Amino acid sequence: AGPGHKQVIASQRRFLLNQWLADQGFVVVTIDGRGTPDRGREWERAILGSFSHIPLQDQKTAIQALLQTYPELDKHRVGIHGWSFGGYMAALAVMKHPDVFHAAVAGAPVIDWRDYDTHYTERYLGLPDQNQKGYDQSSLLSYAENLSRPLLLMHGTADDNVYFFHALKLAQALFENGKNFQMIPLIGITHMISDPTMSQRRWEKIADFFHSSLTDKATL
Repeated sequence: AGPGHKQVIASQRRFLLNQWLADQGFVVVTIDGRGTPDRGREWERAILGSFSHIPLQDQKTAIQALLQTYPELDKHRVGIHGWSFGGYMAALAVMKHPDVFHAAVAGAPVIDWRDYDTHYTERYLGLPDQNQKGYDQSSLLSYAENLSRPLLLMHGTADDNVYFFHALKLAQALFENGKNFQMIPLIGITHMISDPTMSQRRWEKIADFFHSSLTDKATL
């Protein structure tokens, strides 16, 4: 979810799409790691200075704990999906921890936090000239050369929050490093997809991508 947002909430409506995925055979898990609200000051402030380590480490730790608790889960078929900060986390996961995360759908991800809203970013990372290491560590461009798992980028060309050039910058970096990936530009779509048809196609594509990429052949 990222700073200021939670995904694990008591809302039946929130999980209708997760249920739709579960009906297709997926085990769907939602995890709120450190940095998300309503768990106390220390929990929220743990991510101060870097977005790339603790939030992703908490996702990884939770997945590993679930695999130990539920042996019926397949540790070789773990996909991750998110939008906005969640899209950033999804792309980061397959580039930093391909041993745990085997495919990712990254929707409208922030690629380099130097290019994002300073009102949001500087609350957590500080000023770029005073925390260059933190900004470098938090940039997906720093890990583009490591991609070895299936990755699907989706981004609205009219996104007024995370501008479309974020996805273009990552696509360029992946291309320059000779990496295979998929990218779907959503023409005229802003940060939130309100068009019912486009929303349906988005989720159909997400499901299809995970069905095709989380196979024995794709993950060995």
